[in-house]
Amino acid sequence: MFPPHDLRRMLVAWLYAAALVHLLAGLTLTWAGHTGLLDEYVHHIGHAFWDAAPPAPAYTQQIWWLALFGATLQSYSLYMLGLVHIGNRYKIPAIWGWMMIGIAVWAPQDIWISLQAGIWSHLWVDSFALLVLLPPLFWLYRLDKRAELTTGALDVTPAGGPS
Repeated sequence: MFPPHDLRRMLVAWLYAAALVHLLAGLTLTWAGHTGLLDEYVHHIGHAFWDAAPPAPAYTQQIWWLALFGATLQSYSLYMLGLVHIGNRYKIPAIWGWMMIGIAVWAPQDIWISLQAGIWSHLWVDSFALLVLLPPLFWLYRLDKRAELTTGALDVTPAGGPS
């Protein structure tokens, strides 16, 4: 298929792109709430909790929560960018493993909480996130673990670092 070096480069690029998409989504959630761009989603959430149209204060509160979540998502994306960079530079399998664990902790809880409120859209979005993130992380873990086992002890000194 692809030589391991090329496959690794493509998977890392994919994860960088995923982190940047998270950053853009976080910025959108934080800053686009009052533009009307998120109205359909906010109304979808509101109908999960109100039989009729939600009162205006509920809409305002939902926009506020989305802005807070957007800021959190921005922070998460920066951590993700940092971990991808460190994992790529030092080829540490544990980096990819911890990212997989973090996703495996988040997704089932997010899905469960959303389904309790009857918000099925989160099942599909979260499932998509699992599908596009876990396989590359798994393959990077395997590639780096195989390289680590082949070369022996892990040297985490970057090129040009202290002797």
